[in-house]
Parts: sequence; C-alpha cells; structure tokens
Amino acid sequence: MDQPAKLLSVGALTLDTILRVDTLPAHQGKFIASDGVQIASGMATSAACAAHRLGAEVSLWASAGDDPVGDQLIAGIEAEGVDCTHVRRVSGARSALASILVDAHGERIIVPFYDSKAQADPDALPVADLSAFDAVLADVRWPGAAALALKAARAAGRPAILDADTAPLAVLEQLLPLASHIVASEPAVRIICGQALDLETACADLASRTDAFVAVTAGASGTWWSDRASRGIRHVETPRIKAVDTLAAGDVFHGAFAVGLAEAMPAEQALRFASAAAALKCLRFGGRLGAPNRAETLAMVAATWPEQA
Repeated sequence: MDQPAKLLSVGALTLDTILRVDTLPAHQGKFIASDGVQIASGMATSAACAAHRLGAEVSLWASAGDDPVGDQLIAGIEAEGVDCTHVRRVSGARSALASILVDAHGERIIVPFYDSKAQADPDALPVADLSAFDAVLADVRWPGAAALALKAARAAGRPAILDADTAPLAVLEQLLPLASHIVASEPAVRIICGQALDLETACADLASRTDAFVAVTAGASGTWWSDRASRGIRHVETPRIKAVDTLAAGDVFHGAFAVGLAEAMPAEQALRFASAAAALKCLRFGGRLGAPNRAETLAMVAATWPEQA
C-alpha cells in the first residue's frame, strides 16, 4: 500500500502490573518478583500498539474513568503513537486494572478488574462513518461498543474482525454473527463448541455456524483456519521459539492479522504474518512492550516460510 493502513481498535484499556516470578503460585503466601513493569494495556490496546509498530495508523476506541489512572493510560498509549481521541472518559468511574504474574516458562495468570460504570454500553459510534478505516478490530471486553463497531464496519464493506477470547457465552453469541472475520482463542472456542472437540474439529464446527472467516489460535500449536474455497480446515504453524513471556501474544497476533487484512493480504499470508509477530513478542518480557516492528516480523516470516518471501 502506498499509504499506511488505517485501523480502528475497539475494547479493553487497562493499567497492567506485570510481575515476573520463577513459578506461578500454587498456594497462599508472599512471593518475590524478579522483574516488573506497569503499563497501559488491554486486549484492544495491545493490539493497537502492535499494529502501529507494524506500520499502521491506529485509533483506539476504549472507555476509562475520569480518574488519574485514566490520564496515565491515555498518556502511555499516545506515547506509542496510537490516536486516543476516541477514548471515552466516564465521570465517577474507575479505570480498569489488571494484575499479572508471568513465570519462567512465559506462562501467566491474569486477574483484571473492570468497573461496570466505565464499561456501560455507548450510545453511538465515535465517528459517523467507518469507511475511513481499512479494517476494524474489536475484542470482547466492551461488548456494546464491539457490536456497534462490527455492524458498522460490515455495512461499510470493511473487515470486521472479532478477537473472540474468554467471555460469557452470551457475549460471544452476541458478537459472533456481527463479524466478517473471527479469530478465536482456544478457551473461547471451548466455550462455544464444547470441551471434547479437538481444535481442528472445533474450527470446523465454529465455521459451520457463521458465514465469517474463522480461525482458532492455540499458541505454540499454531492456528487452524477454515478455507471455504477448498471446504477444508488448514493449519498455520507457529515459529519455533523459546518463550519468555506469552502475555499479549494473542493481542499482537490480532493486531498483526488486522494489518494484514487492511493491506489486502491473502488469509494464509495474514495468518503467517500474525504468527510471526506473536512469536517474536514471546521472546521479550513485558506484555505488549515486546511487540516487534515490521522489519523483524517480515524477517521471521521469511525464515519460517521461505516460499512466501
């Protein structure tokens, strides 16, 4: 593309406290962290920051309180180059918080808090016309906003991408029919399709319920996706790395996938681009701070899938 892709990312904005420990606690007590950071994050926010590092112009539509934490969140994301003009500030509400532990293998425990007042459904979109964006990405953390954005994106003929992650089944069932592209995590597809299915079958099951593009991500096991042209389920491997921190890997994946769609990449190419970006993120501690730039991501794509380079 001659001009950078333009994305709207919709959903979570949280203040994350990320602490690195040797092992995740299995009992009560006090545990000393070996490292720690505090950053503005959240699913849609981390995806937005990752997409910007990959060359896109990104706007964030999120909701925060009118408290000092909200000021800190917006300052942190604006410093990343993401447009926060559309972040809603709710009087008397508390901005979202999350405490996260990451162990020596890169696995994590996440405990978020969202004030229901801050997460109340919006009355309208922040802009009248979404056709100015090349793609819209929405997570499941602010369902009312996600529903408005996904509907409007499809009406404007733009990719309406749902980051389907752990959420109540009612929320997933509300949002799934509105998306043109669904990229679901393994926990989400288990909620939707049941625990017994293997992921290839679960991907087929989910695809049978919608006319949308469907993919299911499974970390180091790769991504399954429904190729409607061949009427089959295909698989994209994950680059082989030794993970340091898997926190925000899924968000980076979704942000990169949105960039790929906005740039009119074929589906498999966009999934490989996203897989490469997510793998590189896992090499670095600090959640979304580990998101790679475009040159790094393309180099990983070339190293993993030389036939695409």
